[in-house]
Amino acid sequence: MSFEDTKKGEKAPVSGSNSLPKPPTSNVFAMFGGDKKAPEAKKSESAEDEAADEKEKKEQRERKEKDEKSTEGEDDGIHFEPLVHLDKVDVKNNEEDEDVTFKMRAKMFRFAPDAKEWKERGTGEVRFLKHKKTGKVRLIMRRDKTLKVCANHYLAPEYVLKPNVGSERSWVYTVTGDVSDGSPAVQTFAIRFGSKENAEKFKKEFEESQKENESTHEKE
Repeated sequence: MSFEDTKKGEKAPVSGSNSLPKPPTSNVFAMFGGDKKAPEAKKSESAEDEAADEKEKKEQRERKEKDEKSTEGEDDGIHFEPLVHLDKVDVKNNEEDEDVTFKMRAKMFRFAPDAKEWKERGTGEVRFLKHKKTGKVRLIMRRDKTLKVCANHYLAPEYVLKPNVGSERSWVYTVTGDVSDGSPAVQTFAIRFGSKENAEKFKKEFEESQKENESTHEKE
């Protein structure tokens, strides 16, 4: 008997402990987290959780806003009586007996002799006030917001408006009786306007008011 006959006569080995192991199935990989589809499912669940959380937060904000609106304007019935009753007081500014004949926005400067420099007095509305009885006209200017007086003097005939060097919209003049700081004092002012036209209007009204004061003084 040849080797080939002998080989043909042999029986195929029976599957047993010595047989080659079968390759693992996909279920085995799934047990140890080896399934490639698992991360996608986890990612999908995470996105759903985030969406649910965001929806819940939105609903909470809406409920909070609704509660705040519902409590606005509610009267809880509590009433407090003031401990001190204050009477209304009319504050006077010494302008009650005067009429405004001219007003314009400007910026005022004062020359400080000691420091030999110009110092800003403030920005506000410069006005000419004419007394209802005497007919005298004075200039007064108050700062914006604080209403502090920047200048306060009568428009005496001897005051002269001089052009400010290098500016067509400002004037320089000296007064002998400005009372903006309380007592009469000699002051040199520089007043600046927003345009050349406004500066010219101020000069015209200034000089006309001086003439009125001169005429009033002659009648006295």
